[in-house]
Amino acid sequence: MEFIKNINAKETFLIRHPVLREGKPVESCHFNGDNLETTVHFGYFKDRNLIGVVSLFNSKNTNFISENQFQIRGMAILPLFQKQGIGKKLISHCEEFLQNKKDSLIWFNARENAVSFYEKLHFIKIGAPFTIPDIGLHYLMKKKLMPQE
Repeated sequence: MEFIKNINAKETFLIRHPVLREGKPVESCHFNGDNLETTVHFGYFKDRNLIGVVSLFNSKNTNFISENQFQIRGMAILPLFQKQGIGKKLISHCEEFLQNKKDSLIWFNARENAVSFYEKLHFIKIGAPFTIPDIGLHYLMKKKLMPQE
């Protein structure tokens, strides 16, 4: 059985650490804003085991003018389960979660090796690549959500 449900920030560390922060202290998995009431964390479970996570922050980026801006951070799937559509399901879940918010935009800093994945989901690159210290090359990406009729 597979499902997505809300989890707390600390639970995301179980996946963030081995996938995004391998070899670094577990404390490096904590992001500013993780514990804000406006931040939500989703976990993807298979047979009751957490195998993927994504976090959605209510966060403005000055590059955009949309009223409601949300940043995706900490998207991670355990290596054994990558390339099975789980990331796409987590992103779709974030989009559905935001569907009722007027003028919503999702943005994030995508690792260079993840850009093509996000482009397939209709996110677009904005500007030149940039380096996040100790993490690597990233691209700013965005997607405007269209309200459901």
